[in-house]
Amino acid sequence: MRKHNRPAVLVLLRRAVAYEIGMWRSLHRWLLRRPLMLSPGAEAFSYVGVVKPILGVFIGLSAIEVPIFDLILSRTVPWQWVRQVVLGLGIWGLLWMIGLFASLRVHPHVLDADGLRVRNGASVDIALPWTAVAAVAARYRSLPSSRTVQVEQGDAGPILHVATGGQTSVDVVLREPLTVALPKGPSAPVSEIRLYADDPDALVALARRHLGVGISG
Repeated sequence: MRKHNRPAVLVLLRRAVAYEIGMWRSLHRWLLRRPLMLSPGAEAFSYVGVVKPILGVFIGLSAIEVPIFDLILSRTVPWQWVRQVVLGLGIWGLLWMIGLFASLRVHPHVLDADGLRVRNGASVDIALPWTAVAAVAARYRSLPSSRTVQVEQGDAGPILHVATGGQTSVDVVLREPLTVALPKGPSAPVSEIRLYADDPDALVALARRHLGVGISG
C-alpha cells in the first residue's frame, strides 16, 4: 500500500514545489517591476480585480498581526528560538500572500494573432489557437466552489472553468473537444472553456475581431 501511494505523493510534492517556485518568481518580477513581454499586436487582460480587495484585506491583517504576535511572544515565551521560528513563519506567510497576488498580476490572459492564452497565476497556462475556437461571449457566472480549476458536464460535453474568486465572465466555445494542460496533468477533452476577465467585453470584442480575420482569410 505504501509503495502504491508513493508515486502519488511524489507527484503532489513536485506540483507543490513547482507552484512555490512559480509564486516566488512572480513576486520577484512584480517587485522589480518587470513587465510582461508581449508580441507586437498582443494585448493583456487582467483577472485580479475580483479578488484584489480580499487579498488586500488578508495581506493588511497579516502585516499588522506579525509584529503584534511577536510582541506578545517576547513577553510570554522565555525561549528565543520559539519566537524566531514563529516570526519567520509569520513573515513567510505574509510574503506568500503577496506572492500569490503578484502571480495573478504578472500572468494575465493574452490575446494575439495566434490565439488566446488563458492563465491563472503561474500554475494555469492554456494556449488556444483561433482555429480551435468557434465562438466567444461575455457572461458572468458564479460557481459553487472557489477552486480555480473546475469541470462540469454540459450539453455538448465537459466544460472547463478557470475561475477567479469563484466566478467566470467569458465563455469560449471550441470547434471540437480539446485536451488542455492543467496543473494535475492533461484534461479530458473539453468542449468549452470559461474564464474570468476584469473587462470581459473588451476581451470578447478583440477575440471576435481575431476570429473574423481568421474566418475571412
